[in-house]
Amino acid sequence: MLLAIPFPMIDPVLVEIGPLVIRWYALAYIAGILIGWRVARVLVQRPPVVATKEQVDDFITWVTLGIILGGRLGYVLFYRPGYYVTAPWEALYVWQGGMSFHGGALGVIIAAWLFSKRNGLDWVAFADRVVCVVPIGLFLGRLANFINSELWGRVSDVPWAMVFPNGGPEPRHPSQLYQAFLEGFCLFTVLMILARSERIRDRPGILSGTFLAGYGIARIIGEFFRQPDAHLGFLFAGATMGQLLSLPMILVGAWLILRAKPRHV
Repeated sequence: MLLAIPFPMIDPVLVEIGPLVIRWYALAYIAGILIGWRVARVLVQRPPVVATKEQVDDFITWVTLGIILGGRLGYVLFYRPGYYVTAPWEALYVWQGGMSFHGGALGVIIAAWLFSKRNGLDWVAFADRVVCVVPIGLFLGRLANFINSELWGRVSDVPWAMVFPNGGPEPRHPSQLYQAFLEGFCLFTVLMILARSERIRDRPGILSGTFLAGYGIARIIGEFFRQPDAHLGFLFAGATMGQLLSLPMILVGAWLILRAKPRHV
């Protein structure tokens, strides 16, 4: 057996009082939305102003539905379509787990478009401010994946490899932490630096494009260390589903950046 450092055994359940069960994973979603909401209220007010703080408050319900419905539908369609064809009612069992970031991202994009149209907002400019806070949720979500001992990495002999409780006897990359760093910390830092420039804020599409392309690149890198889903394995040319779904994000992101033009000339 290869050398490995001990996996920190953290109970996935934070609080359990009778029938009330609060899990770290659920708390990550809630904390990500709440922290993102507070940051977004500040971002939309930076010149040029794209929305009011009250409109961001109203958008919380929309974005929550987009994350849950889009994330669950994306998981059903992208990762386990065969299973849910035989048991379609289980697609509603969100408490059993199974969420797709790519599906959730699409759900949030649709929610932002519908909300902007309803409120007369420039939806690309509004999306620019919203995407800046998404890495907060990604960071917390990946930490929750680590606590849950799920989505672990490939077998490795690196000094920091871990034996996950449900990942077999072999040491593996703690790929959840890699992804938390790349998709969460690094992407958030880049977006916050760019968002400080009024010149960039005045060019709708740059921030959204940077998020899409940045996430796609970070996800593709992270997937090289992450164990593919057992029921999917490696797909076209040895790529994983996460990598294939990230390629369109990079292309769309690059297109948004290249077409971005100042709103005020």
